Amino acid sequence: MLFPKKVKYRKWQSARKNPKRRGQETRGTDLSYGSMGLKAITGARIKSNQIEAARKTMIRLVSKTGRMWTRIFPDRPYTAKAAEVGMGKGKGDLQGYVFEVLPGRMLFEVDGVKPEIAREALRKAGAKLPVKTKIIERLQ
Repeated sequence: MLFPKKVKYRKWQSARKNPKRRGQETRGTDLSYGSMGLKAITGARIKSNQIEAARKTMIRLVSKTGRMWTRIFPDRPYTAKAAEVGMGKGKGDLQGYVFEVLPGRMLFEVDGVKPEIAREALRKAGAKLPVKTKIIERLQ
């Protein structure tokens, strides 16, 4: 799973939970490396294990012939308190890392395989993520 090697602060302050009100993504919205890509239509927080699950399903189809790029990296820590613990007594322990996705962000890119295989790989990867996605093709 993906996580930062070193962080300056172990626990971040909570941000606003409603990504719908945050608007559109302005960076990382175009295809940069591959010929096809998976773009987020809705916003959400994607956990590192969800990114890894999507990556594994894509690698299985893309195999050795194709090339794959992950355009997101989970660097935001999230915490949770243990089960059946009362309120108060400080913030919970670190549970993992997430990436906050806004609508329009390119998540994965693929190149070097047939368009049908690339489309199927991106579709299966999108099913593993908590956001609605769209497959984008580079115009030749």
